[in-house]
Formats: sequence, C-alpha cells, structure tokens
Amino acid sequence: MAKSIGIVLFDEVEELDAIGPWEVLSAWTHHFPDDGYSVACLSPTGGPVRCAKGLVVHAHHSFADAPPLEVLIHPGGQGVRPHLQDDAWLEWIRRQRAAVPLMTSVCTGSLVYAAAGLLAHRPATTHWASLDRLATLDPTIDVRRTERFVDHGDVITAAGVSAGIDMALHLIARLASPDRAREVRRYIQYDPMPPV
Repeated sequence: MAKSIGIVLFDEVEELDAIGPWEVLSAWTHHFPDDGYSVACLSPTGGPVRCAKGLVVHAHHSFADAPPLEVLIHPGGQGVRPHLQDDAWLEWIRRQRAAVPLMTSVCTGSLVYAAAGLLAHRPATTHWASLDRLATLDPTIDVRRTERFVDHGDVITAAGVSAGIDMALHLIARLASPDRAREVRRYIQYDPMPPV
C-alpha cells in the first residue's frame, strides 16, 4: 500500500498554503505511483471547507477515518488563530506527532506546532509577519527569519504561502530523490521569475 501524506484543511485556511503543496505532491503521486506515496486532504469532520478567500474545497477524509500518515502538512491562514487556544486541536496535533514520522507546516501552521510544544528547542520559520509571534509562543525556538523552509529532521516548517511549494518539492527530494523533485518541478513548470 502507498504511504499516505495528509494535508490538513480547516475553515479560513489560506488557499495556496494547502493547494500549493497539493499541486506539487499530487503531480508526483499521479505521475510516479511506483514511488509508493499518495496524498489526500483531511479535515475535522470531512466534507467541504471554506478557505480564507472564499474557495470551497472538499476534504477526502475526516480526522477519524484518515489513513495512517507518513507525513502531515499543516497549512496556515486566518483560521489558525482560534486553533492556538483550542485544546482539542492542539491535543490532536500532539497525537499526530506521536504517530506520524514527519510533521510539516506552511506559513502560520508552524504557530500551531509551537503552541502544541512541537518546536521547543528547534529551528523553525513562518510567514514573515508572524516571526515575532512564533518567538513569543515559545522562546526556545530558534526562529529562522530568512529561510524559505527549515528541515529539522522529523519536522519541517516553511515560510509564508508560496513557500509551501518549495517545501513540497523538498519533500519529494527527501522521500524519493532530487532527480524526481526536478522532474516534478519541470512538469508543473515552476521556475520563479517574478515580473516585478
């Protein structure tokens, strides 16, 4: 059976935080199934989720019926704020930490990891506007202010929004190979040259 990668969805999730990694990872798993991975989205109850800018997406699984995960990706967005004080959400994150070999985040998803205690004494990053908040949530975190993503073994945190695409390509390089990541990068024609 394929090893499962799960992307967490919740109301007010930032669209590109979730959809960027989805595009990268689904391109990989669809075109290279022999690499042995699958990707799906999960939300607390399954079903539709309304994102920060109005896009509605449908989770494949609820938390209860999700398959065992090899990788968890927690995006950010406005919807993260209530989770920072939501004991049930934070406890679910801690349970995932105990069961999932590789925990990753995009943007302010790392704030949830910090609030759950996952980033203590680790290097980590987040959206540039939330770097100070990350440091406040846990002063032991080595906040990396200029890095696109930070790989600390069993936890990877990515900076804001589009950095999730880079982190997802890095995941493919880790889980398959750098050559495979380059193939996927070429397929999705990701070669950033900002117009301004």
